[in-house]
Amino acid sequence: MAIMKLIRNRDFLLFMAILLGLLWGQGAKWTEKTVLPVLGLVMTLATMGVPGSIFLSPGKLVRPALWGVALNYGILGGLILGLSALLITDGELRDGFVIMTAVPPAVAVIPFSVVLNGNQTLSLIGTIGGYLVALGITPLIAYFFLGGAFGHPVKIVTIMVQLILVPLVLSRVLLWTGWAKKLEPWRGSLTNWSFFLIVYTIIGLNHQLFLDRPGVLILPAAIALASTFLLGWVIEKIARLRGADTQTITSMVLLGTQKNTGLAAGLALSLFSDKTAVPATITTIFMLVYIIRLSIGRRSSQPVAHGS
Repeated sequence: MAIMKLIRNRDFLLFMAILLGLLWGQGAKWTEKTVLPVLGLVMTLATMGVPGSIFLSPGKLVRPALWGVALNYGILGGLILGLSALLITDGELRDGFVIMTAVPPAVAVIPFSVVLNGNQTLSLIGTIGGYLVALGITPLIAYFFLGGAFGHPVKIVTIMVQLILVPLVLSRVLLWTGWAKKLEPWRGSLTNWSFFLIVYTIIGLNHQLFLDRPGVLILPAAIALASTFLLGWVIEKIARLRGADTQTITSMVLLGTQKNTGLAAGLALSLFSDKTAVPATITTIFMLVYIIRLSIGRRSSQPVAHGS
């Protein structure tokens, strides 16, 4: 029983993916072509949790959707883009950060909002708003900042449709047919193992870079640290000064620090190079550590909040 829990644990699988990628990177050449289909599976499983009723009152969706877009694209995306332009001289790594700027919020914002007792409406609608905007803004950001290196915009639009629109439609089909309930007990494990495969592939394809030139990773790691821990602290402080409640602050912090690094890595591998996916991998590690930190902080503050 303990072993079964361990091999389904997200943090353990992330650690094993990194370790295996460093020790045996050759297998990543076989798994590289599976990244986009696996990412499509993750997106489908994640959007199964989005109820169809949420779209019945579009007027109520505008404000939280705009908050999601402003926090994730305006603040977080602006910080990532600005710091990478200022600090990163390697063209492939800089392209990786541009792709991260272009992708929408992490799908994990929604379940993390539940776990951390956030404002679930803000998290849900803010995330959905980010994905709908991403269909148009992601190709524009990539084309504007990557220029000739980006290639034809139709290709990235096609990938965005495959990884956002198609999974959303498939999740509706699963809900309508009742298959979503059958898959629910397996959803967490499928998602965790899918991320294991994605992270292993990126680490494996770049294992020589990680082993031979670790100094190259210092500045990308600094940007990842700033865009999670530092930015989250700033958002929380400003929101508290403006009188926001704890649940709303939690969701704002999640929307303002969590990018869909899996999607960024998939786009990087599909459209550019192995090295271009490195920023997404490093940021994934920092994002997960930051979520653990938030979880510990929220748990430790619960007794005080309950008594007030």
